[in-house]
Amino acid sequence: MAGPYRRTGYTLPILLAVGLHLAILIAGVVRWPQGEVTDTSNAVVQAELISLETATDQAQQARESRPQAQQGPEREQPEPAPAPEPPDNVAQEQAEAEAQQQARAREEAARQAQEAAERRAEEARQLAEQQQEAARQRQIEEAQRQAEAEAQRQAEAEAQRKAEAEAQRQAEAEAQRKAEAEAQRQAEAEAQRQAEAEAQRKAEAEAKRKAEAEAKRKAEAEAKRKAEAEAQRKAAQAAAAASRDALGDEITNEAESIANARQAEQAANGFMNLVRRAVEQNWTRPPNAGQGLVTTVRVQLLPTGELVNATVTGSSGDTAFDRSAIQAVERAAPFTEMSELPAAARQQFRSFNLRFNPEDVR
Repeated sequence: MAGPYRRTGYTLPILLAVGLHLAILIAGVVRWPQGEVTDTSNAVVQAELISLETATDQAQQARESRPQAQQGPEREQPEPAPAPEPPDNVAQEQAEAEAQQQARAREEAARQAQEAAERRAEEARQLAEQQQEAARQRQIEEAQRQAEAEAQRQAEAEAQRKAEAEAQRQAEAEAQRKAEAEAQRQAEAEAQRQAEAEAQRKAEAEAKRKAEAEAKRKAEAEAKRKAEAEAQRKAAQAAAAASRDALGDEITNEAESIANARQAEQAANGFMNLVRRAVEQNWTRPPNAGQGLVTTVRVQLLPTGELVNATVTGSSGDTAFDRSAIQAVERAAPFTEMSELPAAARQQFRSFNLRFNPEDVR
């Protein structure tokens, strides 16, 4: 901001103008008694000086002359008219009057020149003040413009900083979200893999356990069947030996034929019962087998008791039930006891049928 205006810069021009007007006035006063020849020229000069004034200057002079007349009445008040003199002094008095009039005209011209100088100085001062005020106003406006520009620049910089910070925050949040999602996906995948591996391990263990249990059951059933078959074979051998010993003493043809027929029938019945028991021990009935199901299986054997074929000749309508009957015959074979039967009985059991129902085998 500019400091207070100093008005002392106009004092020197004003003093110079006043001094110039006083010098002109003094010069006019000193020259007035030189003669009457200059009256006409002085009057012309006075008229020309007055005619150069404008109406505004005259009005200003009128306003300024009133306070000066009030402050200094002695200087502006005309001298009192002298007493009438004798007629021989009229010319001298007229010359003095004209000299006084010219002096007053010069004084008025000097005053008007001084006032004009003062007006010009005042106008110059006002113009300078206006220029200084305009310069100060321009400085204020420039400072305000720079302040507003700086404020706008700082606001834009702050907005850009905030936008960049927000963009960085969002990018970091997005990266963190993706990292968490990836970590969760990997964790879920790992958990699923472990669960699948555990399920597979359990399934394999369960399958192994069932296989071992099934193998154990089959082994036990086979051992039991073989033991029973061996016992029956031994019993049949003992019975056959006893029969041969008993029949050896009887040599009648009819009695021996009847005895042999009965022995063959008993042996055949014993072999058939042995086959049924062996098949029943190896038969795993389906859990959903209903009452009333009947399957007929044709069994074909070699003279040694080995199984040649087992086929369904009468289906129950339940595929699982029919298949379980075939598997039972296959697991029970071979029937080695067949080799101990008489030749006629062995020929009879080369092909026979077994009838399966949910309760037993016939």
